[in-house]
Amino acid sequence: MNKPLRRIAIFCGLLVLALLIRDNWIQYVQADELRTDKNNRRVVIERYGTPRGDIIVDGKAITGSDETSGSDFKFKRTYTNGPMWAPVTGYASQAFGATQLESIEDGILTGNDDRLFFRNTLDMLTGKEKEGGNVVTTLSGAAQKAAYNGLKNQGAKGAVAAIEPSTGKILALASYPSYDPSSFAGNSTTTDTDAWQKLQKKNNPDDPMLNRALREVYPPGSTFKVVTAAAALEHGLYTDADEKTKSPDPWVMEGTTTKLPNEGNIPCKDATLRVALQYSCNTVFGKVGSDLGNDKMLETAKKFGFTEEQFTPVRTSASIFSDDMNPSQTALSSIGQFNTATTPLQMAMVASAVANDGTLMKPYMVDEIQTNNLDPLEKTDPEEMSKPLSPENAQILQSMMETVVQDGTGKRAQIEGFKVGGKTGTAQHGVDNSENPYAWFISYAKLSDNSSPVAVAVVIEDENAVRDDISGGGLAAPIAKSVMEAVIDSKK
Repeated sequence: MNKPLRRIAIFCGLLVLALLIRDNWIQYVQADELRTDKNNRRVVIERYGTPRGDIIVDGKAITGSDETSGSDFKFKRTYTNGPMWAPVTGYASQAFGATQLESIEDGILTGNDDRLFFRNTLDMLTGKEKEGGNVVTTLSGAAQKAAYNGLKNQGAKGAVAAIEPSTGKILALASYPSYDPSSFAGNSTTTDTDAWQKLQKKNNPDDPMLNRALREVYPPGSTFKVVTAAAALEHGLYTDADEKTKSPDPWVMEGTTTKLPNEGNIPCKDATLRVALQYSCNTVFGKVGSDLGNDKMLETAKKFGFTEEQFTPVRTSASIFSDDMNPSQTALSSIGQFNTATTPLQMAMVASAVANDGTLMKPYMVDEIQTNNLDPLEKTDPEEMSKPLSPENAQILQSMMETVVQDGTGKRAQIEGFKVGGKTGTAQHGVDNSENPYAWFISYAKLSDNSSPVAVAVVIEDENAVRDDISGGGLAAPIAKSVMEAVIDSKK
Protein backbone atom coordinates (compact mmCIF):
# COMPACT_ATOMS: atom_id res chain seq x y z
CA MET A 1 0.00 0.00 0.00
CA ASN A 2 1.46 3.30 -1.00
CA LYS A 3 1.74 6.22 1.38
CA PRO A 4 -1.36 8.22 0.21
CA LEU A 5 -3.60 5.15 0.57
CA ARG A 6 -2.25 4.50 4.08
CA ARG A 7 -3.08 8.07 5.07
CA ILE A 8 -6.60 7.76 3.67
CA ALA A 9 -7.10 4.44 5.48
CA ILE A 10 -5.86 5.89 8.78
CA PHE A 11 -8.09 8.97 8.34
CA CYS A 12 -11.14 6.80 7.59
CA GLY A 13 -10.31 4.62 10.58
CA LEU A 14 -10.17 7.70 12.80
CA LEU A 15 -13.56 8.84 11.47
CA VAL A 16 -15.08 5.42 12.25
CA LEU A 17 -13.50 5.50 15.71
CA ALA A 18 -14.88 9.01 16.34
CA LEU A 19 -18.30 7.86 15.19
CA LEU A 20 -18.19 4.86 17.54
CA ILE A 21 -17.07 7.04 20.45
CA ARG A 22 -19.79 9.61 19.73
CA ASP A 23 -22.44 6.90 19.37
CA ASN A 24 -21.47 5.27 22.67
CA TRP A 25 -21.29 8.68 24.37
CA ILE A 26 -24.86 9.45 23.30
CA GLN A 27 -26.18 5.98 24.19
CA TYR A 28 -24.52 5.56 27.55
CA VAL A 29 -23.39 8.94 28.90
CA GLN A 30 -25.99 11.38 27.56
CA ALA A 31 -28.88 8.93 27.35
CA ASP A 32 -30.63 9.98 30.55
CA GLU A 33 -30.09 13.68 29.91
CA LEU A 34 -31.52 13.41 26.40
CA ARG A 35 -34.37 11.20 27.55
CA THR A 36 -35.54 13.80 30.04
CA ASP A 37 -34.73 16.93 28.02
CA LYS A 38 -37.78 19.21 27.95
CA ASN A 39 -37.20 19.79 24.22
CA ASN A 40 -37.39 16.06 23.47
CA ARG A 41 -40.89 15.66 22.07
CA ARG A 42 -40.87 11.96 22.95
CA VAL A 43 -40.76 13.00 26.62
CA VAL A 44 -43.94 15.07 26.29
CA ILE A 45 -45.64 12.38 24.18
CA GLU A 46 -44.85 9.83 26.90
CA ARG A 47 -46.03 12.21 29.65
CA TYR A 48 -49.43 12.52 28.03
CA GLY A 49 -49.55 8.99 26.63
CA THR A 50 -51.36 7.63 29.70
CA PRO A 51 -53.76 9.21 32.20
CA ARG A 52 -51.94 11.22 34.87
CA GLY A 53 -52.41 10.26 38.46
CA ASP A 54 -54.63 12.51 40.55
CA ILE A 55 -54.26 15.24 43.12
CA ILE A 56 -56.53 14.34 46.03
CA VAL A 57 -58.47 16.49 48.52
CA ASP A 58 -60.65 14.96 51.24
CA GLY A 59 -60.30 11.55 49.56
CA LYS A 60 -61.60 12.82 46.20
CA ALA A 61 -59.74 13.69 43.01
CA ILE A 62 -59.75 17.35 41.99
CA THR A 63 -57.99 16.44 38.73
CA GLY A 64 -58.64 14.00 35.91
CA SER A 65 -57.66 13.10 32.34
CA ASP A 66 -59.64 13.13 29.09
CA GLU A 67 -58.70 11.20 25.98
CA THR A 68 -57.99 13.47 23.02
CA SER A 69 -58.19 12.95 19.26
CA GLY A 70 -56.18 14.28 16.33
CA SER A 71 -52.98 14.61 18.37
CA ASP A 72 -50.00 12.47 19.31
CA PHE A 73 -50.75 13.46 22.92
CA LYS A 74 -53.30 10.86 23.95
CA PHE A 75 -54.59 12.36 27.22
CA LYS A 76 -55.25 15.90 28.40
CA ARG A 77 -55.42 17.10 32.00
CA THR A 78 -58.77 18.19 33.45
CA TYR A 79 -59.60 20.02 36.68
CA THR A 80 -62.64 20.14 38.95
CA ASN A 81 -63.31 23.68 40.17
CA GLY A 82 -60.07 24.68 38.47
CA PRO A 83 -59.99 28.38 39.50
CA MET A 84 -60.57 27.50 43.14
CA TRP A 85 -57.76 24.93 43.24
CA ALA A 86 -55.24 26.51 40.83
CA PRO A 87 -53.05 27.96 43.65
CA VAL A 88 -52.63 24.39 44.91
CA THR A 89 -52.44 22.29 41.75
CA GLY A 90 -50.81 24.68 39.32
CA TYR A 91 -51.30 23.49 35.75
CA ALA A 92 -50.17 20.68 33.44
CA SER A 93 -50.39 21.81 29.83
CA GLN A 94 -49.30 19.95 26.71
CA ALA A 95 -48.22 23.27 25.21
CA PHE A 96 -46.98 25.29 28.18
CA GLY A 97 -45.51 22.77 30.63
CA ALA A 98 -46.39 22.41 34.29
CA THR A 99 -46.16 24.36 37.56
CA GLN A 100 -46.56 23.83 41.30
CA LEU A 101 -47.72 20.37 42.42
CA GLU A 102 -48.26 19.31 38.80
CA SER A 103 -44.58 20.04 38.14
CA ILE A 104 -42.99 19.12 41.46
CA GLU A 105 -44.76 15.75 41.62
CA ASP A 106 -44.68 15.14 37.85
CA GLY A 107 -42.70 11.90 38.21
CA ILE A 108 -45.32 10.42 40.52
CA LEU A 109 -48.27 11.68 38.48
CA THR A 110 -46.86 10.34 35.19
CA GLY A 111 -45.73 7.05 36.74
CA ASN A 112 -42.06 7.66 35.90
CA ASP A 113 -40.78 8.14 39.44
CA ASP A 114 -38.24 5.51 40.57
CA ARG A 115 -40.41 4.84 43.63
CA LEU A 116 -43.02 3.36 41.26
CA PHE A 117 -40.54 0.93 39.63
CA PHE A 118 -41.84 -2.17 41.45
CA ARG A 119 -45.47 -1.26 40.74
CA ASN A 120 -44.70 -0.57 37.08
CA THR A 121 -42.82 -3.87 36.76
CA LEU A 122 -45.80 -5.81 38.13
CA ASP A 123 -48.12 -3.98 35.75
CA MET A 124 -45.83 -4.78 32.82
CA LEU A 125 -45.75 -8.49 33.73
CA THR A 126 -49.55 -8.61 33.97
CA GLY A 127 -50.03 -6.64 30.78
CA LYS A 128 -51.58 -3.69 32.55
CA GLU A 129 -50.93 -0.24 31.11
CA LYS A 130 -48.68 2.01 33.19
CA GLU A 131 -50.55 4.50 35.37
CA GLY A 132 -49.46 7.47 37.43
CA GLY A 133 -49.56 7.61 41.21
CA ASN A 134 -51.60 10.00 43.35
CA VAL A 135 -50.68 13.05 45.42
CA VAL A 136 -52.82 13.31 48.56
CA THR A 137 -52.95 16.86 49.89
CA THR A 138 -53.54 18.24 53.37
CA LEU A 139 -56.15 20.68 52.04
CA SER A 140 -59.69 20.94 53.39
CA GLY A 141 -62.30 21.25 50.66
CA ALA A 142 -64.67 23.14 52.95
CA ALA A 143 -61.98 25.62 54.08
CA GLN A 144 -60.80 26.18 50.50
CA LYS A 145 -64.35 26.80 49.29
CA ALA A 146 -64.99 29.30 52.10
CA ALA A 147 -61.71 31.08 51.33
CA TYR A 148 -62.19 31.27 47.57
CA ASN A 149 -65.88 32.23 47.70
CA GLY A 150 -65.11 34.88 50.33
CA LEU A 151 -62.56 36.50 48.02
CA LYS A 152 -64.77 36.11 44.96
CA ASN A 153 -67.75 37.69 46.71
CA GLN A 154 -65.58 40.70 47.58
CA GLY A 155 -64.79 41.03 43.88
CA ALA A 156 -61.31 42.26 44.73
CA LYS A 157 -57.80 40.90 44.41
CA GLY A 158 -56.60 39.04 47.46
CA ALA A 159 -55.49 35.80 49.05
CA VAL A 160 -56.16 33.47 51.97
CA ALA A 161 -53.86 30.98 53.68
CA ALA A 162 -54.97 28.64 56.48
CA ILE A 163 -52.83 26.25 58.54
CA GLU A 164 -53.45 23.60 61.19
CA PRO A 165 -51.18 24.96 63.98
CA SER A 166 -50.34 21.65 65.66
CA THR A 167 -49.02 20.01 62.47
CA GLY A 168 -48.33 22.71 59.87
CA LYS A 169 -50.80 21.17 57.42
CA ILE A 170 -52.01 23.75 54.92
CA LEU A 171 -55.82 23.68 54.96
CA ALA A 172 -56.60 26.43 52.45
CA LEU A 173 -54.63 28.34 49.85
CA ALA A 174 -56.82 30.65 47.78
CA SER A 175 -55.97 33.45 45.39
CA TYR A 176 -58.30 35.75 43.47
CA PRO A 177 -58.69 36.46 40.62
CA SER A 178 -57.73 33.01 39.46
CA TYR A 179 -57.72 30.93 36.28
CA ASP A 180 -58.94 27.55 35.05
CA PRO A 181 -55.95 25.29 34.20
CA SER A 182 -58.26 23.20 31.98
CA SER A 183 -58.61 26.12 29.55
CA PHE A 184 -55.08 25.65 28.16
CA ALA A 185 -54.32 22.04 29.13
CA GLY A 186 -54.15 20.93 25.48
CA ASN A 187 -51.94 22.07 22.61
CA SER A 188 -54.41 23.67 20.23
CA THR A 189 -52.90 26.67 18.48
CA THR A 190 -56.26 28.42 18.71
CA THR A 191 -58.23 27.42 21.81
CA ASP A 192 -55.39 26.73 24.23
CA THR A 193 -52.99 29.38 22.98
CA ASP A 194 -55.73 32.04 23.00
CA ALA A 195 -56.71 31.13 26.56
CA TRP A 196 -53.07 31.27 27.65
CA GLN A 197 -52.45 34.66 26.05
CA LYS A 198 -55.53 36.17 27.69
CA LEU A 199 -54.19 35.15 31.12
CA GLN A 200 -50.75 36.73 30.74
CA LYS A 201 -50.11 39.85 32.81
CA LYS A 202 -49.29 41.97 29.73
CA ASN A 203 -52.82 41.25 28.46
CA ASN A 204 -54.57 41.02 31.83
CA PRO A 205 -53.49 43.55 34.49
CA ASP A 206 -55.33 41.55 37.18
CA ASP A 207 -52.61 38.90 36.71
CA PRO A 208 -54.86 35.90 37.47
CA MET A 209 -51.97 33.43 37.22
CA LEU A 210 -50.14 35.05 40.15
CA ASN A 211 -50.34 32.86 43.24
CA ARG A 212 -50.96 35.68 45.71
CA ALA A 213 -51.05 33.35 48.73
CA LEU A 214 -47.46 32.17 48.20
CA ARG A 215 -45.69 34.44 45.75
CA GLU A 216 -46.92 38.00 46.37
CA VAL A 217 -45.42 40.02 49.22
CA TYR A 218 -47.51 42.80 50.77
CA PRO A 219 -46.83 45.34 53.52
CA PRO A 220 -48.46 43.62 56.52
CA GLY A 221 -49.60 46.76 58.28
CA SER A 222 -50.71 46.35 61.86
CA THR A 223 -50.86 42.55 61.70
CA PHE A 224 -47.07 42.71 62.13
CA LYS A 225 -47.64 44.19 65.60
CA VAL A 226 -48.20 40.58 66.73
CA VAL A 227 -44.54 39.88 65.84
CA THR A 228 -43.46 43.07 67.61
CA ALA A 229 -45.44 42.11 70.72
CA ALA A 230 -43.78 38.67 70.65
CA ALA A 231 -40.36 40.36 70.46
CA ALA A 232 -41.20 42.61 73.42
CA LEU A 233 -42.18 39.61 75.55
CA GLU A 234 -39.36 37.30 74.42
CA HIS A 235 -36.64 39.90 74.95
CA GLY A 236 -37.99 40.95 78.33
CA LEU A 237 -38.84 44.55 77.40
CA TYR A 238 -42.26 43.86 78.94
CA THR A 239 -43.31 40.76 80.83
CA ASP A 240 -47.07 41.15 81.18
CA ALA A 241 -49.93 42.00 78.84
CA ASP A 242 -51.33 44.47 81.38
CA GLU A 243 -48.08 46.23 82.32
CA LYS A 244 -48.07 49.89 81.29
CA THR A 245 -45.57 50.74 78.59
CA LYS A 246 -43.41 53.82 78.47
CA SER A 247 -45.04 55.23 75.36
CA PRO A 248 -45.79 58.94 75.05
CA ASP A 249 -48.47 60.10 72.65
CA PRO A 250 -47.43 61.80 70.49
CA TRP A 251 -44.09 60.02 70.16
CA VAL A 252 -41.27 61.49 68.09
CA MET A 253 -39.24 58.79 66.37
CA GLU A 254 -35.64 58.58 67.53
CA GLY A 255 -33.19 60.56 65.41
CA THR A 256 -35.97 62.54 63.74
CA THR A 257 -38.41 65.37 64.38
CA THR A 258 -41.26 63.28 62.97
CA LYS A 259 -44.19 62.27 65.14
CA LEU A 260 -45.52 58.76 64.61
CA PRO A 261 -49.30 59.20 64.41
CA ASN A 262 -52.08 56.96 65.68
CA GLU A 263 -55.30 56.45 63.75
CA GLY A 264 -58.16 58.29 65.45
CA ASN A 265 -58.71 59.25 69.05
CA ILE A 266 -57.55 56.07 70.80
CA PRO A 267 -56.05 55.56 74.31
CA CYS A 268 -52.40 54.96 73.40
CA LYS A 269 -50.44 57.04 75.91
CA ASP A 270 -48.46 54.58 78.09
CA ALA A 271 -51.00 51.93 77.05
CA THR A 272 -50.49 48.32 78.09
CA LEU A 273 -49.58 45.82 75.37
CA ARG A 274 -53.14 44.46 75.54
CA VAL A 275 -54.76 47.85 75.02
CA ALA A 276 -52.18 48.78 72.39
CA LEU A 277 -52.99 45.66 70.37
CA GLN A 278 -56.73 46.09 70.97
CA TYR A 279 -56.70 49.63 69.51
CA SER A 280 -53.66 49.09 67.24
CA CYS A 281 -51.47 51.85 68.71
CA ASN A 282 -48.68 52.83 66.33
CA THR A 283 -46.86 54.83 69.01
CA VAL A 284 -46.60 51.87 71.40
CA PHE A 285 -45.40 49.27 68.92
CA GLY A 286 -43.22 51.71 66.97
CA LYS A 287 -41.43 52.62 70.20
CA VAL A 288 -41.18 48.94 71.20
CA GLY A 289 -39.39 48.21 67.91
CA SER A 290 -37.13 51.23 68.31
CA ASP A 291 -36.28 50.34 71.92
CA LEU A 292 -35.51 46.71 71.04
CA GLY A 293 -33.46 47.68 68.01
CA ASN A 294 -33.07 46.17 64.57
CA ASP A 295 -31.13 43.08 65.67
CA LYS A 296 -33.66 41.84 68.23
CA MET A 297 -36.62 42.58 65.99
CA LEU A 298 -34.92 40.74 63.11
CA GLU A 299 -34.14 37.79 65.37
CA THR A 300 -37.80 37.38 66.29
CA ALA A 301 -39.02 37.92 62.71
CA LYS A 302 -36.65 35.21 61.48
CA LYS A 303 -37.97 32.75 64.07
CA PHE A 304 -41.42 33.25 62.58
CA GLY A 305 -40.02 32.47 59.12
CA PHE A 306 -39.20 35.91 57.70
CA THR A 307 -36.28 36.40 55.26
CA GLU A 308 -36.33 32.82 53.94
CA GLU A 309 -38.26 31.04 51.20
CA GLN A 310 -40.52 28.24 52.38
CA PHE A 311 -41.05 25.00 50.46
CA THR A 312 -44.49 23.51 50.90
CA PRO A 313 -43.25 21.80 48.56
CA VAL A 314 -44.29 24.69 46.26
CA ARG A 315 -41.77 27.49 46.78
CA THR A 316 -42.93 30.71 48.43
CA SER A 317 -41.42 34.16 48.12
CA ALA A 318 -39.29 35.20 51.10
CA SER A 319 -40.91 37.69 53.46
CA ILE A 320 -38.86 40.80 54.17
CA PHE A 321 -37.53 42.37 57.38
CA SER A 322 -34.32 44.30 56.83
CA ASP A 323 -31.08 43.95 58.79
CA ASP A 324 -29.61 47.44 58.38
CA MET A 325 -32.25 49.88 59.66
CA ASN A 326 -31.81 52.90 61.91
CA PRO A 327 -34.15 53.37 64.93
CA SER A 328 -36.85 55.29 63.06
CA GLN A 329 -36.86 52.78 60.20
CA THR A 330 -37.04 49.95 62.71
CA ALA A 331 -39.97 51.70 64.39
CA LEU A 332 -41.86 51.93 61.09
CA SER A 333 -41.01 48.34 60.19
CA SER A 334 -42.27 47.20 63.59
CA ILE A 335 -45.75 48.46 62.72
CA GLY A 336 -45.63 46.77 59.32
CA GLN A 337 -44.55 49.77 57.26
CA PHE A 338 -41.25 50.99 55.71
CA ASN A 339 -40.04 48.04 53.57
CA THR A 340 -41.44 45.17 55.65
CA ALA A 341 -43.35 42.83 53.32
CA THR A 342 -44.83 39.38 53.66
CA THR A 343 -46.83 36.64 52.00
CA PRO A 344 -50.26 35.62 53.32
CA LEU A 345 -48.83 32.18 54.17
CA GLN A 346 -46.15 33.83 56.32
CA MET A 347 -48.74 35.75 58.33
CA ALA A 348 -50.79 32.56 58.77
CA MET A 349 -47.57 31.05 60.18
CA VAL A 350 -47.34 33.91 62.69
CA ALA A 351 -50.90 33.31 63.92
CA SER A 352 -50.27 29.56 63.90
CA ALA A 353 -47.18 29.78 66.13
CA VAL A 354 -49.02 31.94 68.67
CA ALA A 355 -51.99 29.53 68.71
CA ASN A 356 -49.68 26.51 69.09
CA ASP A 357 -48.21 27.82 72.36
CA GLY A 358 -45.14 29.28 70.69
CA THR A 359 -44.09 26.38 68.45
CA LEU A 360 -44.05 26.98 64.71
CA MET A 361 -44.57 23.86 62.60
CA LYS A 362 -43.25 23.74 59.05
CA PRO A 363 -46.13 24.32 56.62
CA TYR A 364 -46.78 21.58 54.05
CA MET A 365 -49.52 20.62 51.60
CA VAL A 366 -48.62 17.07 50.50
CA ASP A 367 -49.76 14.54 53.07
CA GLU A 368 -48.99 11.33 51.19
CA ILE A 369 -47.74 9.92 47.89
CA GLN A 370 -49.60 6.82 46.62
CA THR A 371 -49.31 4.24 43.86
CA ASN A 372 -52.16 3.94 41.37
CA ASN A 373 -53.79 1.27 43.56
CA LEU A 374 -53.64 3.59 46.61
CA ASP A 375 -50.70 1.87 48.35
CA PRO A 376 -48.74 4.50 50.33
CA LEU A 377 -45.25 5.28 49.04
CA GLU A 378 -44.31 8.21 51.25
CA LYS A 379 -45.95 9.97 54.18
CA THR A 380 -45.08 13.49 55.34
CA ASP A 381 -44.45 13.75 59.06
CA PRO A 382 -45.07 17.07 60.83
CA GLU A 383 -41.80 18.91 61.50
CA GLU A 384 -41.04 21.60 64.06
CA MET A 385 -39.57 24.65 62.39
CA SER A 386 -38.78 26.94 65.35
CA LYS A 387 -39.94 28.27 68.71
CA PRO A 388 -40.56 32.00 68.30
CA LEU A 389 -42.19 32.19 71.76
CA SER A 390 -42.07 30.38 75.05
CA PRO A 391 -45.38 28.71 75.98
CA GLU A 392 -45.90 31.30 78.73
CA ASN A 393 -45.39 34.27 76.40
CA ALA A 394 -47.49 32.65 73.68
CA GLN A 395 -50.38 32.37 76.11
CA ILE A 396 -49.97 36.03 77.07
CA LEU A 397 -50.10 36.96 73.38
CA GLN A 398 -53.13 34.69 72.88
CA SER A 399 -54.99 36.59 75.58
CA MET A 400 -54.10 39.87 73.84
CA MET A 401 -55.27 38.66 70.43
CA GLU A 402 -58.49 37.34 71.95
CA THR A 403 -59.13 40.79 73.42
CA VAL A 404 -58.80 42.24 69.89
CA VAL A 405 -61.65 40.01 68.70
CA GLN A 406 -63.76 40.29 71.84
CA ASP A 407 -63.48 44.04 72.45
CA GLY A 408 -61.31 45.56 69.73
CA THR A 409 -61.04 45.95 65.97
CA GLY A 410 -61.63 42.27 65.15
CA LYS A 411 -65.20 41.82 66.40
CA ARG A 412 -66.46 40.60 63.03
CA ALA A 413 -64.40 37.43 63.46
CA GLN A 414 -66.25 36.33 66.61
CA ILE A 415 -67.63 32.76 66.51
CA GLU A 416 -70.26 31.95 69.09
CA GLY A 417 -69.10 29.32 71.54
CA PHE A 418 -65.42 29.46 70.52
CA LYS A 419 -62.38 31.51 71.47
CA VAL A 420 -60.99 33.48 68.56
CA GLY A 421 -57.79 35.51 68.59
CA GLY A 422 -56.95 37.94 65.83
CA LYS A 423 -55.34 41.13 64.60
CA THR A 424 -56.51 43.55 61.95
CA GLY A 425 -54.27 45.53 59.64
CA THR A 426 -54.65 48.31 57.09
CA ALA A 427 -51.37 48.55 55.21
CA GLN A 428 -50.21 51.64 53.36
CA HIS A 429 -50.00 51.30 49.58
CA GLY A 430 -48.37 53.55 47.02
CA VAL A 431 -46.17 56.65 47.32
CA ASP A 432 -47.25 58.64 50.40
CA ASN A 433 -50.10 56.12 50.82
CA SER A 434 -51.73 57.54 47.68
CA GLU A 435 -53.40 54.27 46.63
CA ASN A 436 -56.09 52.29 48.43
CA PRO A 437 -54.49 50.41 51.32
CA TYR A 438 -54.45 46.66 51.81
CA ALA A 439 -56.88 45.15 54.31
CA TRP A 440 -55.45 42.35 56.48
CA PHE A 441 -56.70 40.01 59.15
CA ILE A 442 -54.86 37.17 60.89
CA SER A 443 -56.55 34.89 63.38
CA TYR A 444 -56.94 31.50 64.99
CA ALA A 445 -59.83 29.64 66.62
CA LYS A 446 -59.77 27.39 69.67
CA LEU A 447 -61.95 24.41 70.58
CA SER A 448 -63.32 23.63 74.03
CA ASP A 449 -60.20 21.59 74.88
CA ASN A 450 -58.09 24.69 74.12
CA SER A 451 -56.59 23.11 70.98
CA SER A 452 -56.47 25.19 67.84
CA PRO A 453 -57.57 23.52 64.59
CA VAL A 454 -56.89 26.49 62.31
CA ALA A 455 -54.95 29.73 61.88
CA VAL A 456 -55.79 32.04 58.99
CA ALA A 457 -54.40 35.05 57.15
CA VAL A 458 -56.46 37.12 54.71
CA VAL A 459 -55.36 40.07 52.58
CA ILE A 460 -57.63 42.15 50.32
CA GLU A 461 -56.55 44.57 47.58
CA ASP A 462 -59.68 46.53 46.70
CA GLU A 463 -58.87 49.25 44.19
CA ASN A 464 -62.52 50.22 43.77
CA ALA A 465 -63.59 50.47 47.41
CA VAL A 466 -64.27 53.76 49.13
CA ARG A 467 -61.00 54.49 50.94
CA ASP A 468 -62.65 55.14 54.32
CA ASP A 469 -64.43 51.77 54.10
CA ILE A 470 -61.21 49.77 53.83
CA SER A 471 -60.19 47.97 57.01
CA GLY A 472 -58.95 44.57 58.01
CA GLY A 473 -61.85 44.22 60.41
CA GLY A 474 -64.40 45.17 57.76
CA LEU A 475 -63.18 43.38 54.63
CA ALA A 476 -60.85 40.58 55.71
CA ALA A 477 -62.17 39.42 59.10
CA PRO A 478 -65.49 38.02 57.75
CA ILE A 479 -63.58 35.83 55.28
CA ALA A 480 -61.28 34.55 58.03
CA LYS A 481 -64.35 33.81 60.14
CA SER A 482 -65.96 31.72 57.38
CA VAL A 483 -62.75 29.71 56.90
CA MET A 484 -62.43 29.06 60.64
CA GLU A 485 -66.09 28.02 60.85
CA ALA A 486 -65.61 25.60 57.95
CA VAL A 487 -62.71 23.91 59.73
CA ILE A 488 -64.54 23.82 63.07
CA ASP A 489 -67.61 22.28 61.44
CA SER A 490 -65.43 19.58 59.85
CA LYS A 491 -64.23 18.58 63.34
CA LYS A 492 -67.74 17.91 64.64
